[in-house]
Amino acid sequence: MASLQVEVVASDRQVWSGEASIVIAKTPEGEMGLMAGHEPVLATLITGPVTVRTADGESVVAVVDQGFVSMSENKVAILGGVAQLADEIDVTAAEAELAEAEDDDARRWAEARLQLARR
Repeated sequence: MASLQVEVVASDRQVWSGEASIVIAKTPEGEMGLMAGHEPVLATLITGPVTVRTADGESVVAVVDQGFVSMSENKVAILGGVAQLADEIDVTAAEAELAEAEDDDARRWAEARLQLARR
């Protein structure tokens, strides 16, 4: 079975990279699943989880704050202004950020991180 080469990247770092069988991300139109052989695509992402099922069957879940997904020739790039793996989320810090959020973007980012951390 063919696999995907996937990179999840934030503006300041590479969050995750590796082989995968499928990537699932949220766009304004709904969830998008990308597998090997998918047509080339470029789409915007909404703030929320991105799930990568690795070639060995594990799931890697990250939360991405808006951004883009690009796929071409079995290579997927998830590009977000900020992104965190689920196991990197500090629940206490995210709760404090939510309580202090002064705009919708900050509130949406804190809520997305908390929702993923509490799964």
